[in-house]
Amino acid sequence: MTRRMLMSAAAAGCALAVVGLLAVPVAGQAERAGAPAGAPPAPKPATQAPARPAATRPFAPPKTSWGDPDLQGIWNFATSTPLERPAAVGDKPVLSDAEAEQFEEQLAFNLTRDRRDGGNAADVARAYNEHWMDPRRLEILSDRRTSLIVDPPDGRIPPLVPLSPERQKAAQEAAARAARFNAGMPLGHEEMTPPMRGIIRTDLPPYLGTIYNNTAHIFQSPGYVVIVQEMIHSARIIPMDGRPHINQGLKQWLGDTRGRWEGNTLVLETRNFRPDRGAVYRNANPDTFRIVERLTRTAPETLTYEFTISDPTTWTRPWTAMVPWAKINEQLYEYTTHEDNYDLVHLLVGARVREARGEKPPEPAGRPAGGGGDGDR
Repeated sequence: MTRRMLMSAAAAGCALAVVGLLAVPVAGQAERAGAPAGAPPAPKPATQAPARPAATRPFAPPKTSWGDPDLQGIWNFATSTPLERPAAVGDKPVLSDAEAEQFEEQLAFNLTRDRRDGGNAADVARAYNEHWMDPRRLEILSDRRTSLIVDPPDGRIPPLVPLSPERQKAAQEAAARAARFNAGMPLGHEEMTPPMRGIIRTDLPPYLGTIYNNTAHIFQSPGYVVIVQEMIHSARIIPMDGRPHINQGLKQWLGDTRGRWEGNTLVLETRNFRPDRGAVYRNANPDTFRIVERLTRTAPETLTYEFTISDPTTWTRPWTAMVPWAKINEQLYEYTTHEDNYDLVHLLVGARVREARGEKPPEPAGRPAGGGGDGDR
């Protein structure tokens, strides 16, 4: 049969179907017109129920060939949403659309490295301009939260507990090191921070966005998960076979991590961090510092990263933050730092020359804030 004949037959069939549909109500009307007086009305023809919208199914993450949820890929976790809720937004956990737009504009203005205002000190602090920065860090979270911290409800890190005499002494020593370094008069190379010496920076948990290199590459194999963070060079090789943690006397830069699956969520528990400055978050107590991370793939291009930090000798209660990770189609390149190959020598030589002239570094005052001058942790 030719194509034209097939089209003619199809058209005729459609016409007959339309005539048949039109004839049904007309026949019904004729029967009701001839019905005897007092007869019950004829039943109405059945009508088709309206179609219900399909129920939204929860996202089912892909599986690896051995059956684990597949989290593999390169993920970016940059955002301008701050870790702690700024005082300027009050107690609002979530902003309206208009508020969020203004909030993002203000944060982007504060973070940009292309500004040339605030005097020489500000210009020096912005010596690396936006060309070197991660542009994603200028965007707030799509859910318009005002802080990455979701617990406590006020969106802020809990208060500190009083320090033991030993930790007070350690804090004072850290403040003294920071004061000497900031004055350009360190006593030796070990007074340089681990980030400056290229040892460790933001490549240990928790993973939080910074000015650049906010990228992690996740690999999986049967019995192991590996997380490679772009900043510096560290790779966390995490066993998933239920083995116990190593002896508490063995400390590591990245801590000792053990993983397990809870449904589709990868749960990582880490302890045994080194006591070196910068090896634990905000100089917490390495003996009691614990972090639990949860990674869940919630969409093809989205992964939710949640971490809970606990240290009863540093904070009055545990606290939790949540950061979405976005999958990116980019290449992860080796991170290297070269400036301090020379700065280390220059700082030490300059410090000794100034000491010979009789100069002394300023004395620190009080407990060091945040990381105590020991890097950007």
